[in-house]
Amino acid sequence: QVALLDRNSEAGQESKEALDEQFEAQRTVFIPCDVTDPEQLKGAFEKVIEHFGRLDIVVNNAGVNNEKDWESTIQINLTSVIRGTYLGLEYMRKGNGGDGGVIINISSLAGLMPAAFQPVYCATKHGVIGFTRSIAVTAHMENYGVRLNTICPGFVNTPILQSIDKEENMGQYYSYKDEIKNMMQFYGVMDPSIIAEGLITIIEDDTLNGEVMKITASQGIHFQQYNQTPFTSSKR
Repeated sequence: QVALLDRNSEAGQESKEALDEQFEAQRTVFIPCDVTDPEQLKGAFEKVIEHFGRLDIVVNNAGVNNEKDWESTIQINLTSVIRGTYLGLEYMRKGNGGDGGVIINISSLAGLMPAAFQPVYCATKHGVIGFTRSIAVTAHMENYGVRLNTICPGFVNTPILQSIDKEENMGQYYSYKDEIKNMMQFYGVMDPSIIAEGLITIIEDDTLNGEVMKITASQGIHFQQYNQTPFTSSKR
């Protein structure tokens, strides 16, 4: 049972119709939602609970590449991920009457390294990783029963790649679009299906919490290795 949220109603309906061809129509629901609008996002979560009766998995996946309107990029790529995570925890954490669950926040390889000509996009993706790793530690210490992990793909064949050709997205970095395209050619562009494969891995492996999954054309699915967290407190 899947709920789809998107501000693009046409794309959302198309996705639902594609799923309806394989599954019973009542097993999916599309909810138009602008994730930057707190009331819309909260209302969408309420509609999901109303429709399905429960919530087990949240994937915060909305993202844009817009260096010109960088405030909007922060709102969509980072602020909405934080808000979506807190809403998911509100419904799923055990201390609040929930049954536990999984939250997966989509970052990017740009969250682990510099991204020339995309500094704000890069900053938001670094933020997603830092927030998710931190709240995952909290969830473990407080026995929320919710696992939180991050996926960091390389270049993926989705409409966001088209933004590189648009001055209204790239702003002062528009003249460097060919350099970004050369990077895409060098590193390779992946099919979205491998990202879905990584997503299923995180959902099914209940040992994963606070992990950062990297997915690249050259190495496939693997994980970022970190040193052990220097300080952990016992649950109060």
